[in-house]
Formats: sequence, C-alpha cells, structure tokens
Amino acid sequence: MGTVRELPNRLQAEKRSRGNSSPHWFHQRGRIFGLKSELDEASTLLLNGCVTHKLPSQALLGILVAAVFGPALPAAAAPQLTAPVYETRTEHDPNGIGKFYMGREIAHVMGHQAAGWLERPDREAEERTDLLIDAMQLKAGETVADIGAGSGYFCWRMSKLVGPQGKILGVDIQQEMLDLLQRNMTKRQITNVTSVLGTTSDPKLPASSVDTILMVDVYHEFDQPYEMLVGMQRALKPGGRIVLVEFRAEDPAVNIKRVHKMSQEQAKKEFAAVPGFTWERTIDVLPQQHILIFRKNSTPK
Repeated sequence: MGTVRELPNRLQAEKRSRGNSSPHWFHQRGRIFGLKSELDEASTLLLNGCVTHKLPSQALLGILVAAVFGPALPAAAAPQLTAPVYETRTEHDPNGIGKFYMGREIAHVMGHQAAGWLERPDREAEERTDLLIDAMQLKAGETVADIGAGSGYFCWRMSKLVGPQGKILGVDIQQEMLDLLQRNMTKRQITNVTSVLGTTSDPKLPASSVDTILMVDVYHEFDQPYEMLVGMQRALKPGGRIVLVEFRAEDPAVNIKRVHKMSQEQAKKEFAAVPGFTWERTIDVLPQQHILIFRKNSTPK
C-alpha cells in the first residue's frame, strides 16, 4: 500500500496515462476537482488506496493542485500607486483653497446654498447641456454615477436614457444636496436614481459596478483629486469610462474664474498619475466646456 508521499508521483502517472482526458471529478463547471463531497471520498479511495489514512479535503486539494499543476503562480502584481504631492501656499487665488496639485490650485466647493444656480432656467441654452447628454451616447441598462450630482440636474435627464433596467447613482459630499436631489426625483416620479453620500477622498461606490462616471464642473473642486480618481477607477467596470466636463482654461473668452477652469493638458496629466486610465478622445461640441473621455483599461498594463 502506498503512502501520502507517493501521491504526487502516482497522480502524475495517472495524468500521463489518461492523456488529455479528465475524470469527471477533475474539472466540473470550471471548478478544480468538483464538489467537496467528492474530495472527501477521494481522500480515502483515490488511486486504489494509495493513501494510508483519510485527509481533510482542503489538504488533499493542495496536494492535488501542486502535484498536477506545479507550484502556484504568484498573483498578478497590482498597479503601483504613488502618493500624491500636495502643496500649500499662503499666497493664492482668493477663489481657491490655497492647496495645489500638479501646479493647479484647487477651487472652493460650491455649497448647497447655491443649488439654485444649478437649476437656473437658462442653463441648457447657455451651456447646451442637451448636447452633452447626446454626446455621452448612453445605453439602456447602463449604471451611471454622477459625481458631484448636486440637485440632480443631470440625474433625471440621464435616467430616461438608461431606462428602468439602468441605474443612476447621484454622488455628493453634502447631505443637503442629496436631500434636494431626492425631492426633485420624487417630484418627477423617477425611481431609478439613488443618492450616495461620498467623502472628499472616496465616492463610496462598489468595486466594478459602474459603466460610466460623469463629472460636470466639479473635478477642479476636489481637495483630494488623486484619491478620488483611485476610488472612481476602482468603481468602474473594466472598459468603463469617465466623462469629464470642465470649462476650457485655454480659451480666454470663457468668462469663468480661473480656478474653476481646467485645460486639457492639465486634466490628462492628472489622470495619467493614476495607473490604468487612458485618454480616449476630447469632444468639442459645447460652447464653453470640453468633454474629455478617459477609459479604464480592460486589462492591467
């Protein structure tokens, strides 16, 4: 009668004798060695009693994998993240917070007290938000996160496009904004919009759960932009995208305070600091803002 030490050699011989064929307990629905009950039985009966005593199924599984497939391969290395470098300056734009990231001063966050400005009647004509919605080319069934959703101006517009099988996640760091958002959705009888209370460093979205993330005139206000991008990348499904909308800093005709504008070059530089994002294209259909599309890589690079 064999011993446990003989098991690897016996298994290798068994594998060679069977060629490419596999016994039913070896691969079943993509699971190695099938069900646990079969492992328990195999631990006593495998290869006509080569084992002198019954082994726990977990121990047997380890022996079988090592014997047939060799040592386990190391897990794929996660992308290496570099801690962001923020700088604080005493002399700065009064519309900024005095904190700088990659040479850009971060702007003050618009408080919930100014939410009425988001819903102003002339906003669509002024910013052509209808063209932005069209440019996103949303599909039925998508899950879309609106980061910095505010009063929900874009949430209810997008909700109609993703349909009842889709979902809109309105994310904001101010509970007062989310309360207003929910009131607006209730008034419009919209049921596929959910509010999410995020933090300044984390959008609080489940991993690999979102197809599209929209940010309209909000990224430049993040006081921890690097950490937020890491959180958003984690939340995106492989191949998911970020739609970044910012007033054009390159255009002096855009009459917006300087710290509330962002150039394409600056945006691309900041996204490049987080491994796994690729700039895909820039869409210039809006009168004052550019639309930058960043894609999460489907596979690690």
